[in-house]
Amino acid sequence: MSLVILDAATVYPAGDSRWQSFGDVVVYDRTPVGDIVGRCRGAEMVLTNKVPFDAATIAALPDLKYIGVLATGYNIIDTEAARKSGIVVTNIPAYSTMSVAQQAISLLLAVTNRVADYAAADAKGAWCRCPDFSYRVADWHELAGKTFGIVGFGNTGSATAAIAASLGMKVLAYTSKPQSALPDGYTKAESLEQLFATADVLSLHCPLTPDTRGLVNDRTLALMKSSAIIINTSRGPVVDEDALARALNNGTIAAAGLDVLCQEPPSADCPLIGARNCYISPHIAWASTEARERLFNIALDNVKAFVGGNPINIVN
Repeated sequence: MSLVILDAATVYPAGDSRWQSFGDVVVYDRTPVGDIVGRCRGAEMVLTNKVPFDAATIAALPDLKYIGVLATGYNIIDTEAARKSGIVVTNIPAYSTMSVAQQAISLLLAVTNRVADYAAADAKGAWCRCPDFSYRVADWHELAGKTFGIVGFGNTGSATAAIAASLGMKVLAYTSKPQSALPDGYTKAESLEQLFATADVLSLHCPLTPDTRGLVNDRTLALMKSSAIIINTSRGPVVDEDALARALNNGTIAAAGLDVLCQEPPSADCPLIGARNCYISPHIAWASTEARERLFNIALDNVKAFVGGNPINIVN
């Protein structure tokens, strides 16, 4: 069977030989939307990370039998159109749980411990010039005893909460799960409003749905403590970027740590670029070396299972 990989650059090196066991394989580092049909024409299997397949694209590829999404989220695929065309769509579940959880806490520590600020100051000779054995660029704060509010309590949310709890934080979870299903010592939030008003740190781990789009907005930000920190490693549009930028610049909240934005890569006029106390990483929470290897291996297993007639991790 023929296989086309459309955007290998963000996932693994294009020259990785493990795909060659599938025979006729063509690998592209990146694929512009206008080239999708041309590159996939005649192929029976396609792998994509972020290259989209809408109904029109699917209709233009009558030979296509399989789309493997190289990610957990699969909103880039019109899964209903694929189903109607007899195309199997698979994803890569739960490969980056600990990677994302670690990055969420890293963003939090970047805010509270100011390591980057101290490293930058020391690189410019601040410690060398200091008359004392120690100095402060800014105050930093312990997390023990603070409330870690969390939206979304799936694999990644619960893994992040466990790290926060190990730091001595009190976990308050906004989740559909009952209190009895939460770990000992965790508390189920009574409402979203209570969560925003109570959290010292608010960490977002929810999918992007009509209900969660713009969840962080002027109204919910106004409920928060002026010392509060927002962490987002879920999806960019969960946050109203203009509202968050205003809240940061006006001191409505203290800081934000973000791994995702509404537009990726962002435009130069993104309101959060350069906003006060806004720490941004370029959507890398999923991309630890271990997580990428795990993703690659699951993707291989998905293709092998499809070729063998017993597909796994089907999402449509």
